[in-house]
Amino acid sequence: MATRPRSAVDARTEPSPVRWLLITVALLFVAIFIVLPLVSVFTEALRQGFGAYFGALADADARAAIGLTLTVAAIAVPLNLVFGVVAAWAIAKFDFRGKSLLITFIDLPFSVSPVISGLIYVLLFGLQGWLGPFLSEQGFKIIFAVPGIVLATIFVTFPFVARELIPLMQEQGTDEEEAALVLGASGWQTFRRVTLPNIRWGLLYGVLLCNARAMGEFGAVSVVSGHIRGLTNTMPLHVEILYNEYNFVASFAVASLLALLALVTLAAKSGIEWKIGRGLTGRGH
Repeated sequence: MATRPRSAVDARTEPSPVRWLLITVALLFVAIFIVLPLVSVFTEALRQGFGAYFGALADADARAAIGLTLTVAAIAVPLNLVFGVVAAWAIAKFDFRGKSLLITFIDLPFSVSPVISGLIYVLLFGLQGWLGPFLSEQGFKIIFAVPGIVLATIFVTFPFVARELIPLMQEQGTDEEEAALVLGASGWQTFRRVTLPNIRWGLLYGVLLCNARAMGEFGAVSVVSGHIRGLTNTMPLHVEILYNEYNFVASFAVASLLALLALVTLAAKSGIEWKIGRGLTGRGH
């Protein structure tokens, strides 16, 4: 008797024990390396109750660290937003000499250690650096001050928006923009009414990742900040100082804010991915 051939789906489906083994391993990995650390952060932060928790966050140095972190992110993220849109538009829509070099430079922060990037700014703007003595004579202080922190944060975060938009804009091509220009739209009108609506979810996705990295950056900021309490300590640096002083409740309280930021970013990221997937499904139908 002839046997019925298995369908293509059945041919690609692993046996049930294998599937359950892979799922179990993945869940265990997530539980051990992601869920358990997050739970421990909030557990340690609330070990002495909500009074101690909010007291640690209300401390003057903690408030200064939170304010500085928000300030640096508020400067770095919009600048990276502008750069990312401009760079992605140029790379995806035009052909020019040096295009491959520009892409390489955009990817550079992904391959360079953040500590090295911080040292680069020290060599450039430190008192013993190339531009440090001149800037000091003019009364400008970059290293061990807020400008240095902003520069280091911009360096480590500027690929995120551009790298989200480049493949998206390359996939969309230039047909719609060219049609808008033929119909008499200006360059700004074309960008606002055609390009921007097509990239809005990818743009928001890149901004979320950029903001999360800006607020959580440690290595590059640690090198250029000087660790001055109340002045140049961001939240990650403040967590390190408190932990080294064995002030565990306060350190985990501040760390819990960073963890909450990560969870909010994850939820927003999932929402954007769902929205993008829904839009693709809608266009498919």
